Amino acid sequence: MTVLVKICGITEPRALNAALDAGADFIGLVFFPPSPRHVEIDRAASLAGAARGRARIVALTVDAGDDLLRAISEKVRPDLLQLHGKETPRRMNEISNIMEIPLIKAFRVRNEEDIEAASTYEDHMAFPLFDAWVDAEKSGGLPGGAGHVFDWSLLRGFNKPFMLAGGLTPQNVAEAIRRTAAPMVDVSSGVESARGVKDRQKISAFIRAAKG
Repeated sequence: MTVLVKICGITEPRALNAALDAGADFIGLVFFPPSPRHVEIDRAASLAGAARGRARIVALTVDAGDDLLRAISEKVRPDLLQLHGKETPRRMNEISNIMEIPLIKAFRVRNEEDIEAASTYEDHMAFPLFDAWVDAEKSGGLPGGAGHVFDWSLLRGFNKPFMLAGGLTPQNVAEAIRRTAAPMVDVSSGVESARGVKDRQKISAFIRAAKG
């Protein structure tokens, strides 16, 4: 089975084209102003329009309010919404009613309990995304994209669809897939030449390694 790849944190056409040309299955657009990968709605709508039909468009939010969600739904029209905050199952039901698209819930992993927490959300999401836990103070309040890896052995025996994130690079993604049997992988900082700046060669190398 071919592994599906998401290139997250796309902010400009050159990075988008690099991801699409290399065969990305998902492209991620971040709606979180503290992030160096944040995009405004109009720019995101333009990027999404260019990607539509070539890759699935994922909008990433962090405890977003209803107004932002409606704007994303109406103007960007993503295929999936990735929730990277403290959203509860109840809140996810509310979001589903607003967006009417499949939801991905991110879980920051430190131990087995963080993996098991995904079961609480099973009825409310398409699949979980497992990312590395980061200290909020050290990461500047960012919930992900910090380049940290978690203990992949914690996913041993997890036999439902999931997306693996957290510190993945062109150098380690093949090993990560081998050890976790991840059907999908997600990368952001691991294919950057500088914080928030995507690198065409790294994107290509990552996708080749993941799909190889």
